[in-house]
Amino acid sequence: MNYLPCAEVQPKLTANAAVIWLHGLGADGHDFEAIVPELNLPEDLAIRFIFPHAPSIPVTINSGLKMPAWYDILEMSIERQVDLNGLNSSAKLIQALIDREIERGIPASRIVIAGFSQGGAVAYQAALTYAQPLAGLLTMSTYFATKDSIKLSEKNKNLNIEIMHGSRDPVVDPSLGKQALDSLTKMGFQPSYKSYTMEHSVCAAQITDISAWLVGLLTPK
Repeated sequence: MNYLPCAEVQPKLTANAAVIWLHGLGADGHDFEAIVPELNLPEDLAIRFIFPHAPSIPVTINSGLKMPAWYDILEMSIERQVDLNGLNSSAKLIQALIDREIERGIPASRIVIAGFSQGGAVAYQAALTYAQPLAGLLTMSTYFATKDSIKLSEKNKNLNIEIMHGSRDPVVDPSLGKQALDSLTKMGFQPSYKSYTMEHSVCAAQITDISAWLVGLLTPK
């Protein structure tokens, strides 16, 4: 199996949980690597962080020039016309990374999928269609691109979903984050939504909240 190349941050203790974190358009896996020490997680939580690199592909709104992207962006209104084939292909590549973590000894129930912006759209698809129950799904400054086409996995109907969005986001309008919240609620999920006074980025208060969420999610009961 040819896996996506990834940056990894290993815990000091033997890993017993994993977070697979997807970057946004034009970035790479190193984009969020530096956030791990800022989370200030307890050592005994022993989370392996995996930051996959999206392949470089021609992007329509970039005049067809190649850049790291999980799928093509066809127009500026990102949610209007979605490259579903590309998005679904990327979701399958992320699911292959989940499979690999399971092979490395991490139970699916201790694997979290996280994604920012374009990576968040892929994270929705990858997590909600995965065939085993996962620990959680974190989506940041993104939208639920496949809400009208997704075939949900019965195994993840009770998935813990955390949605975070900037109230001043000029790239992915906050209304799209709220739309994802509404769609998931109608599907029977109980997602949480947090808003931050920021643009298309990540802020200190959000990092604190992500840390608390991961601790609550992955600390053995």
